[in-house]
Amino acid sequence: MVYNWQLQGWPDFTYDVAAVQPLILAFAQETGEVNGLIQGLPDTLKQETLLQLMLSEAVKTSEIEGEYLSREDVMSSIRNNLGLNDTPIYVKDQRTSGVAQLMVAVRKDFQEPLTMDTLKGWHQLLFAATTSRVNPGEWRQGDAPMQVVSGAYGREIIHYEAPPSVRVPEEMERFVGWYNSATFPLQGQVPEAILKSAIAHLYFESIHPFEDGNGRIGRAIAEKALSQSLGRPVMLSLSKTIEANKKAYYDALKEAQRGLDITAWMVYFANVILDAQLDAKAMVLFTLKKAQFYDLYKNRIDQRQWKAINKMLDKGVEGFEGGMTAKKYMGITKVSKATATRDLQQLHELGVLVQEGAGRSVRYQLNLP
Repeated sequence: MVYNWQLQGWPDFTYDVAAVQPLILAFAQETGEVNGLIQGLPDTLKQETLLQLMLSEAVKTSEIEGEYLSREDVMSSIRNNLGLNDTPIYVKDQRTSGVAQLMVAVRKDFQEPLTMDTLKGWHQLLFAATTSRVNPGEWRQGDAPMQVVSGAYGREIIHYEAPPSVRVPEEMERFVGWYNSATFPLQGQVPEAILKSAIAHLYFESIHPFEDGNGRIGRAIAEKALSQSLGRPVMLSLSKTIEANKKAYYDALKEAQRGLDITAWMVYFANVILDAQLDAKAMVLFTLKKAQFYDLYKNRIDQRQWKAINKMLDKGVEGFEGGMTAKKYMGITKVSKATATRDLQQLHELGVLVQEGAGRSVRYQLNLP
């Protein structure tokens, strides 16, 4: 198998910009709407929106790599790093501290040029708590090939093989130079944001310069490219969208790494960016509805009922799976079945909940504004 970096002309990628143009126009509209919505939010809701997007990105970028982190620990780490906790909260899992620091660094320094030190610093943050052979902050070394494989031992399938380690310093010098000076066939902030983000992610992943963490660093680069080109921190989570269909992501990456015409990849990644922006828009609208909901019912629901309602609200746009039942309410509030049934009926009568089904199959959904 021949890979992109082995082809004459590497790393001069080509693509049909006309295939991406409709997605660029759609993203321009959506990102403008989302930015307007966020600017109209009170400061407390702006902060909540930012925290939820950073939490989603931190958790999902790890899940793509098969690493599952506590959402509570990640949120505590993000708040610690943003200085939002009067006293820093102790976090048991130090991996969450590393990924939280990476999220904050990418957002805080989005306007700064990309450098070798930047990338190595991000890698150090990500693996500061590790004792493995990852060598935080250092390019990979050694003669063993860097391969992306799957399958059982003895029946592995090689999806990609990166340039040998000896070539990594030179390749990364060229990558950083490209990132800081690249020009694109379409002018303007939004076209550059989409085109640069898509190419930067593929280019970096093709070099695969670290022993581990390339996917997480590569997605951070894609976010930085978006924010830097738009001139403001982007309000979306690429990793949440990618994680929802990891197979499509790896298939698109695998195909793109076999040639220099990357039109299909550009269309795929532009769709990821657009879908991520649409998802963020839904989250912002949900945040607004939640604020209106609190204002409407804050003095009409008791503390026990709020405990159950908050559990439902915490599920966000996706909603509380299966709805609220008397059994679930009992588990959350530690009350009897009779009390749970009475509370749920009262919340339904108040208009807080909408009833679905009847008898033993009755369940309730939130009645948001």
